[in-house]
Amino acid sequence: MIRVFRFVSVAEAISFLLLLLVAMPLKYGADAPVGVQVMGPLHGVLFIAYVGLVFLVREQLQWDIKRTVLALGAAVLPVAPFFVERHWARPVTPAAEPQPAGRA
Repeated sequence: MIRVFRFVSVAEAISFLLLLLVAMPLKYGADAPVGVQVMGPLHGVLFIAYVGLVFLVREQLQWDIKRTVLALGAAVLPVAPFFVERHWARPVTPAAEPQPAGRA
């Protein structure tokens, strides 16, 4: 599930950037709303998937409430899901047990 979350995080961020930097200028600058008509619903689906997946992976990733809220807030900032994917969405690995020191 973490792998799916990481993929959706990147896809959601890319779709948001395309919507803001390509589709919106085309709609309002060139009077061509087709970009928003295509990217809007696609981004909407990815946004909803991202939010739902945050709740599904928070336990696996051992996120506290603060990190969960920040990850949810990241969905409304254009590049923040890249940060979440890169720094917070890594599987938790158990710490290695300390080994007794050998005698020299």
